[in-house]
Amino acid sequence: MIRYLIQFGIILFVCFLGDLLQSSLNIPVPGNIIGMLLLLILLLTGLLKMSMIEDVSNFMLKHLSFFFIPAAVGLLTCFSVLEGKWTELMFISVFSTFIIALVTGMTVQLLMKRRKAGE
Repeated sequence: MIRYLIQFGIILFVCFLGDLLQSSLNIPVPGNIIGMLLLLILLLTGLLKMSMIEDVSNFMLKHLSFFFIPAAVGLLTCFSVLEGKWTELMFISVFSTFIIALVTGMTVQLLMKRRKAGE
């Protein structure tokens, strides 16, 4: 139990650092994005080992859909703003889904080629 709290604390601390950087440097990027970039940099440089956050990360990924509930409820309260814009919203949703699937597929293929070349 204590291991999970420590891992969650590490992730929250990195997110807090991202928010702190955003507010102190007045960067026009959300603090949570900066925090995720910091987490990526820490993992790539080896300053933070995957084993230090792996259990909580797997739990959060396993229950990822749960984290979208507040955003969905927030959209329900904005129906008046979205009225008359459903065509644009659907186009953006379909187009962005296609782009994400394309980029994900290309990334997986690239990583598979690299893995085969390394063997």
